[in-house]
This record gives sequence, structure tokens and C-alpha cells, in this order.
Amino acid sequence: MTAEPALLTRWADAAASLTPAVRPVVSAPAAVLSTAGPAVDPADPAVVQLAVDLVATMRVSPGCVGLAAPQVGVGAQVFAVDVTGHPKARTTHGCFVLCNAHVTSASQWKAGREGCMSVPDFTGDVKRAGRLTVTGQLPGTGETIEIVTDAFEARALQHEIDHCDGLLFLDRVAGAHAIYPRQTYL
Repeated sequence: MTAEPALLTRWADAAASLTPAVRPVVSAPAAVLSTAGPAVDPADPAVVQLAVDLVATMRVSPGCVGLAAPQVGVGAQVFAVDVTGHPKARTTHGCFVLCNAHVTSASQWKAGREGCMSVPDFTGDVKRAGRLTVTGQLPGTGETIEIVTDAFEARALQHEIDHCDGLLFLDRVAGAHAIYPRQTYL
């Protein structure tokens, strides 16, 4: 089923009674960041709590548009994304969480600059698909959905799926020439 924003928020019903917790974000070279996480049961209450916590942690982190379970120390195929309001976003599905997601179609490859909360001192140029179809499951319901997106949201989805597969953006750069010190803007 192709996802509309209302469909993507259905998991929130299962999470309504939970108290969100802000979890600490781990930094490279933490082993959990370089290990592929296992698939999860999206209906497991612990997975629903993790989904709620990912969104809460993302919300208090300035500039954060996505956060994966390995970034909060949990080896699991779960991530949150919300590119709403980002100047590079064309298509946006709002704030959503996916479990066991994978790319089913990718095209229009283009290099672009990426940063990461787990690699706080660097950014890098990474070639990613600009048009993307992803299939995943909603936490709580386990409903399988398909997201078709582009531009910045496509990049964010690929970045978070990489985290779940044990990869950092540094694993995708063309070489040391494509890694830069992070700029701080005041």
C-alpha cells in the first residue's frame, strides 16, 4: 500500500499511552553503528517504545531529520524520519517511523553533502538516489507500506536504512577528498 501521511501516523495510536524518553546518541566508533541490526517484530511493545523514543530524541536534536535505532545504542531495523520544513525537501511524508525497511527502487543518482549526529565532527559528499521507493512496516500495526519519494527525503531514508544495515555515510564517500570538517554556524 502506497503511503499517504495519514497512513504513516497510524502507529501513533499504538504509542499514545507511552511516555517518550530522550535517549543518548552514540558516536562512531561504537560497535553498534557498524553492525547490521536484526529485523524486528513491529508489534512488539519494546519496538513501539523505541519508535516513540526515536521521535522524541530527534525532536530535541537541532537540525535532525532522521534517527535510527543503532544511533541510540539499539541494534535493530527501526528508524524515524521527518524532513518537514527543510529547505531541500520537495516531497515530505511528515514524521514517520519504519521497521524492517528496504529500498525497492532507486534512480536519479546524485552526490550531496551529508552529516550525522553519530559523526559529529565531519560531513561528506555521498552519492544517493534522488528518486526512491522504500517498503517497510509501521510499528504497532505491522502494516506493510510503500513510500515513493524524492530529493532530500529520499536521501534521509537511504541514510537511515544504511544505519540499520551497519553503515555510516563515511562508508559511502568516494574517498578522503570527499570528507570535510563540520562547519558551525552562529
